[in-house]
Amino acid sequence: MTLNLFFLRHGETVASRTDGFCGTTDLQLTAAGAIMAKDFAVAYSQLNWTAIFASPMIRTISTAKPLCDLINMEMQLRDGLKEINFGQWEGKTPAEVNQQYHDQYVRWQSEPGWNAPPDGERAIDIARRSSEVVEEIEQTYQSGNVLIVSHKATIRIMLCSLLGIDVGRYRDRIDMPVAALSIVEFCEQGPKLKKLSDRSHLKHN
Repeated sequence: MTLNLFFLRHGETVASRTDGFCGTTDLQLTAAGAIMAKDFAVAYSQLNWTAIFASPMIRTISTAKPLCDLINMEMQLRDGLKEINFGQWEGKTPAEVNQQYHDQYVRWQSEPGWNAPPDGERAIDIARRSSEVVEEIEQTYQSGNVLIVSHKATIRIMLCSLLGIDVGRYRDRIDMPVAALSIVEFCEQGPKLKKLSDRSHLKHN
């Protein structure tokens, strides 16, 4: 039996609906986002889960909780799964950031791997801290199904790291809607992408 990592982006929040910068801001799920979490739990409750990991933010905990409750499994919280810290851009729209921080915003858009928002994080910083969680999972669970509930940028960066894609291209190469599920199987030849940004579990979307 192989190890399968299930990467689930949290359900809808006000920021995800408006595309605002929301990393360290600890938002609740919207009513629609809570339904997305329940839809996922119902669709995947029959899978034989080995462990459930989540970012310690309200929106990710609330997304993981319905499944944890259904299968009576405790979630394991890891800071390494948090969303990118957008620093001074937190709570602002892309248009506001472009107006107020134009030159930095252009540099970040062209190369987010090595350029951070003011007082924020670079993609390589997220890759480093999130990879520690993946390594912990690999060392602890040689096989089975492990769920990781995290965030838009963080999941895309983790997938890039696992699949050998330049993490600086995470915004260009991978799309990640709310409540989307991606699956990576750890084969003898290395990580293999089995599913990307699937939302077929959403019955009320």
